[in-house]
Amino acid sequence: DRSIPFAIIAIAVAGAFAAATELLTKRDTRPGQMIATALFATGTLAALALAFTFALEKGWLTIALALMSLGTAWISMKRPIPFLRALAAILAGIVVLRTGHEPRIVGNDLGTTPIFNWLLLGYGIPAASFWLGSIFLRRRGDDGPLRSLEAAAILFTVLLAFTEIRHYINNGNIYSRSSDLIEIGLQVCVALAMAIGLERLRIRTGSVIHNAGALLLTWFAGLAVVLGLFGIANPLMSSIEIAGTFINPLILGYAIPAILALLLSYAVAGRRVPAYANTIAASALVLALAYITLQIRHLYHGPYLNSFRTSDAEQYTYSVAWLVFGVVLLGIGLLLPSQRARLASAVMIAITILKVFLIDMSNLTGAYRAFSFIGLGLVLVAIGWLYQRILFKQTRPPAQEPAAGA
Repeated sequence: DRSIPFAIIAIAVAGAFAAATELLTKRDTRPGQMIATALFATGTLAALALAFTFALEKGWLTIALALMSLGTAWISMKRPIPFLRALAAILAGIVVLRTGHEPRIVGNDLGTTPIFNWLLLGYGIPAASFWLGSIFLRRRGDDGPLRSLEAAAILFTVLLAFTEIRHYINNGNIYSRSSDLIEIGLQVCVALAMAIGLERLRIRTGSVIHNAGALLLTWFAGLAVVLGLFGIANPLMSSIEIAGTFINPLILGYAIPAILALLLSYAVAGRRVPAYANTIAASALVLALAYITLQIRHLYHGPYLNSFRTSDAEQYTYSVAWLVFGVVLLGIGLLLPSQRARLASAVMIAITILKVFLIDMSNLTGAYRAFSFIGLGLVLVAIGWLYQRILFKQTRPPAQEPAAGA
């Protein structure tokens, strides 16, 4: 329960401690002065925390403690008292523990309003406070308190996005045990976008926390893709309704993650081991191929894709679409130029060749079977001509001029 009189007394005590702290910082240096200043500064912040505890409850107390952490970090920048840095991290830890105890911030009073709700305040304000506080702490060095605040900033930013997504998809129930394609797709998109941001940020800060955060978010996105998008939320494996002809959940689940994974692969290229960037690029190719395939199946089967029936026209459309995708990648690889795009093109065309010989040859009949082989042959001839006329011409060494008098 709140107690305003006790809160007022605590504020008065905080004011007295603050005045004592200011007087000590203005005096000439004496033995034990730094310890005394730290004690009074700690008393000021402890009294303020006590006042907030008396006056506030639920979400407001969480927000107040996060702002106190920010204020402590700012004071430590102005007054180089070592314990203040640790105190900023301790306050951030208390906020993390409070949120872990009640992730809904205000319990059952959260409601169902999307985006503009207590999650935005209870996670957004602490996230902003911790990010700004880490900037203040970094100005005087890289140590444990700074890394704690950076970790709290990343944690609350991720939790803000994930809880808002879950709250919106599940009509206010963040404890729902089910997850659908849209929810997992949005979480993958958020994780990849944040990983890109942290990859850029770690270049500037050199922070081990930003580095670890980028890696963890990338691994989370990878697991969500494998276990979620290609597992429990795969529309080929369960009765998941795909509404909308072209604007549908497949875009959030596969197309946008493919683009973000490609951007992430470029963000880490040359800054991490090549296998890491290549794996992310390969994931982007798999997601793009999945989107093309599922979209075609959606056009033929309607909202539910888990039927075992596949017509000749559908099989032929897969071959054409995969082949066109490979040719587009080849064109991008030649125009940019990009060796990675040309390699992806080669992979796509090889997959299409295998499909034509292993599936189309045995399943297609009549004109579809003939067009499948004729189309593939024409494209392969055109690709060979392109490589001969464009790529090999660019890489061919210039002819040596004959020596004078020869």
